[in-house]
Amino acid sequence: MAEVNTTYVTEFILKGITDRPELQAACFVVFLVIYLVTVLGNLGLITLIRIDARLHTPMYYFLSHLAFVDFCYSSAITPKMMVNFVVEYNTISFNACATQLGCFLTFMITECFLLASMAYDRYVAICNPLHYSTLMSKRFCIQLVAVPYIYSFLVALFHTIITFRLTYCGPNVINHFYCDDLPLLALSCSDTHMKEILIFAFAGFDMICSSSIVLTSYIFIIAAILRIRSSQGRRKAISTCGSHMVAVTIFYGTLIFMYLQPKSNHSLDTDKMASVFYTVVIPMLNPLIYSLRNKEVKGATKKALDKGYETLKILKLRK
Repeated sequence: MAEVNTTYVTEFILKGITDRPELQAACFVVFLVIYLVTVLGNLGLITLIRIDARLHTPMYYFLSHLAFVDFCYSSAITPKMMVNFVVEYNTISFNACATQLGCFLTFMITECFLLASMAYDRYVAICNPLHYSTLMSKRFCIQLVAVPYIYSFLVALFHTIITFRLTYCGPNVINHFYCDDLPLLALSCSDTHMKEILIFAFAGFDMICSSSIVLTSYIFIIAAILRIRSSQGRRKAISTCGSHMVAVTIFYGTLIFMYLQPKSNHSLDTDKMASVFYTVVIPMLNPLIYSLRNKEVKGATKKALDKGYETLKILKLRK
């Protein structure tokens, strides 16, 4: 029997967001600025929460982990994406592609469930304020953070192993700006039917489970706010969950737009733009949302800046 001459893929080429040369330089500058704001915003927020004792509460504990996830989430995608704007062929090795997919899935799923944990925290704060410190104990908060990390890592590892055990022997150009499951499956010369079922099953479970926790929490929160008689009390209650509501609306709104739109309206360009929003833009927006809308964060930022300014004055005087 004659042997079939098959060449297996050892690296992929990321096609990127656009192949129009006149847009490359502008896109590089825009995404570089977005990434720098993302890194400074999220790492700054984490540092601020760690150094200011007033922010050592369950809400800010969850927020520090959300900032960490956003930083990692963006760093797994954005730097490699920007390479597309300065080179002709943006190659990525087989193992690096698997690593990027695993990181992307881990942090995306973690963010879904962290937002759910934060919604539950806001529910307890508004609906059971007298028992808040008891219900949201340090041990329970650690569990609400640890479980999403562990679950997300295991799911991501499972999907990544299955995806990269498939055979890739044909074209190696990924029609996307990062290694994602569906564009990779389009290149496989194996049977991908079972993998596609697993993707939609896990994605459906994660979306339904996390969004149900968020939705249920906010139904009780809204009901509790409506029972508050004073307008000042209602404003105070809304302010405690306003930033989280904005972050949840943006995150889930983008995912719903991407995955629940009719197939007739689906296009690769639309999917890419939605992917840019939830992998690059949202990690930048979250620290801005929580900083600009939160008096405690703004107060802690001002205190840290004043302290830094005083330190610089003392150093100058010593010189």
